[in-house]
Formats: sequence, structure tokens, C-alpha cells
Amino acid sequence: MSIRAVLFDLYGTLIHIETDESQGEIYWAIARYLSYHRIRIDADALRERYFELAKRQKRDSGERYPEMDARAVWRAILSDGTRHYRPEAFAGEGPDKQREVEKRRERLARELVRLQRALSRRQIERYPGAKHLLQSIAADYRLGIVSDAQHDFARAEMRITKLRKYFPVKTISDEFGYRKPDPRLFQQTCAALEVPPEETIYVGNDMYRDIYGAHQAGLRTILVWSDQGRKEYRDTRADYDARDLFQVLEGIRFLAAQ
Repeated sequence: MSIRAVLFDLYGTLIHIETDESQGEIYWAIARYLSYHRIRIDADALRERYFELAKRQKRDSGERYPEMDARAVWRAILSDGTRHYRPEAFAGEGPDKQREVEKRRERLARELVRLQRALSRRQIERYPGAKHLLQSIAADYRLGIVSDAQHDFARAEMRITKLRKYFPVKTISDEFGYRKPDPRLFQQTCAALEVPPEETIYVGNDMYRDIYGAHQAGLRTILVWSDQGRKEYRDTRADYDARDLFQVLEGIRFLAAQ
């Protein structure tokens, strides 16, 4: 059967990134920043509130593999912090005023997602061979991304690493409310590319989230043995194992020839 599309995981596969959202310094800096927006909150209280809301989101989700919505978390923190970010507090001033407050809150919530990410990020770079691989296959296959991430920073980080232009379809988990290994993420990406799963290869670095999930959706798979991600899950096996992205090109050719 012919292969017409290749999908990729992003972090740990194409992008090497190191982050730590638990650092107290992050919330100290954000608390200072929020003071410019009429919100006064202690850094420790802010950190505790953020993780409490994120945990509640997942707990209340009806999904088997729930994904958090970081912008919604910051939106709630802003609403709790001051009436200036609560549209309902301006009901007496009409719908236009409420929409203005809502837009202002949404803009700031988006920036807080990015600020938190930037402060937590220690390193970001393409893995060796990423650009060469994508340039080598872009003309022959339809390409897409399936990533567990927040779209407010994921698309920007694809631009930072100069990968964004290769992918007409980018499936980011927070926009759906569930994450890998949910097979729907892979299936929806195939549908957007107008290629059936059985004619698609998925390249990832995690045996459970990537390989198991893609197999559940009916895709062929390549496991990249990068320095991130779990490499074992029950009896799951990839259709091809690649030591790095340079060998992924060999794997695509191998699976396409079958």
C-alpha cells in the first residue's frame, strides 16, 4: 500500500526542549507582572492556584486522556483577581463594554501562557537532521503535526525553530480537550490532509503516547530514539526504529516500499 502522508510529533522528536513549570521564580515574575494589571497576588499563592485549576480541569473532563487549557486557567485567575477582567461586572454598561472587557482578558490570558512558557524554558532547538528530513520529503508527502501542547506557544515555537512552514496541518491537543494516545487526534489530522490512516506514517519519540496511539488509529509508525520519551509500553512495537532523524528518512522509504 502506498504512503501519501507523514505526521510528526513535535517535542522530543523534531524539537529538543527543556522546561520546568514548577520553578518558584516563574510565579514570582508573573506576580510582579500582574501588579501592572491591577492584580496583587503572592507568588506562592499564584503557583498553587495555577496548578489547582489545571488539576481541576482534567478531573472534571469527561475525556479518557484529558488535556488542560492553559489560557482558560489564566483567564480564571484574571477574573478572580479583579473586576476589571470580569465581563459580567459591567453588565450595567451594555454588551459593547462587556465584549471589550472579554477581549482584554483574552489578550492578557494569551500573553500569560506565553510568558509562563518563556520563563520555564531552559532550551529550545531543532534536533539534528530535522530540517534536512523535512526538505527531503516535503515534495513527496503531505505533512502534518500531532502534538500534546498549548497552541498559544506551540505555533510560535515552530516559527522560532523554523519548522512551521513545512506543515499545512497542525493538530495541537489543547484545541480539542484531549491528548495522545487518543486516536482521534491522529484520525482528525489524516482527515484534514485528506489521506486515510492506512496510507500515513507517524513519527514520534514515545512508545505509549505516539506509537501506541498512532497504531490505535491505524497508522504505520516510526519510533525515534531521542533523549526524551518512554521507549517501552506493554507489547507495543513500532513498525520501524530510528536512532535519529537522519535514519527516519530510511524508515519512510522502507515502509513506503512495503
